[in-house]
Amino acid sequence: MRIMGDSIEERLILGQRVHGTSYADATARVLEWAKSKTSAYVTVANVHVVMEGVDSDEYRSVTNDSDLVTPDGMPLVWSLRMLGIPGASRVYGPDLTLHVCEAAADAGVPIALYGGRQESLDDFIAFLKVRFPKIEVNCAISPPFRPLTEAEDAAYTRQIADSGAGVLFVGIGCPKQERWMAAHKGLLPMPMLGVGAAFDFHSGRVKQSPAWMQKLGLEWLFRFMMEPSRLWKRYVIHNPRFVAFMSWQLAKSKLGRT
Repeated sequence: MRIMGDSIEERLILGQRVHGTSYADATARVLEWAKSKTSAYVTVANVHVVMEGVDSDEYRSVTNDSDLVTPDGMPLVWSLRMLGIPGASRVYGPDLTLHVCEAAADAGVPIALYGGRQESLDDFIAFLKVRFPKIEVNCAISPPFRPLTEAEDAAYTRQIADSGAGVLFVGIGCPKQERWMAAHKGLLPMPMLGVGAAFDFHSGRVKQSPAWMQKLGLEWLFRFMMEPSRLWKRYVIHNPRFVAFMSWQLAKSKLGRT
C-alpha cells in the first residue's frame, strides 16, 4: 500500500487501482499528508481515467502510482460493489475539493490552486472565502494552455513550494493533471489532488448536472449535452468500451469462483 495510516480496501478495475474510500477518509488522509508535508497525489478516477489507462500502459502506471485513487464516477462505485466492497461510495472530485477546503480552513492549513483561467480562479477563490471564511489561499496559478518550457515549469513549481501552502488542487484535466502530479511528486512537499473542472463548477462558469442524474450515473450525458463537440469522443467511445470490458472482467471473476 502507498497510503499512510490505516489500510483501505482496493480493487482493480480494468487494471486500475481504485480504493473503497469515503469523503471523510480521503479528507483525513490529505490533511495528514499536509500536516506532515508529505509529497503525495490523489487521482479522482472515473470511466475516462480508467479507459485512458486501458489505452496507455504509461498513463495507467501513473495513476496506479497514486497515493489514493477515489471512485469519482458511479460506474466505478458499482464496479467496486460487484468486486466485493459492498459499502463503496462515490468520492466526487468537486465535492472532495470542498471537504478538503473546509478541513484545511478549520486546521489552519493554507491551500494552493493550479489550473484554469485566471477569471475562473478569481471567482473560485471568492466562492471559497464566502463558504469558508477562515480559508487561506496562498497561491493561485493559471498556467498557459500549451506545453510549458522547463523554465516556466520550474518557476511555477518554485512559486508553489515557496508559498507555504499545505494542499495543492490541480485542475488541468485528465490525463494531463495526473501526469503533472506524478512528475512533481517529490518536488512539492504537499499532497496534490487532481480535481478536473472543480474550479469552473464552483465558480459557476460550468453548470453541474442535477443530483438525480449523478446518482443514476448519468452525469456523462448531461456534460455531453453541454459540450458535445469537446466531449463526444470521451463518452461515445469510452463508455461503451468500459461496459463491455468490465462485463468481461466480472464474468471472468465469477467463473473463477465457480
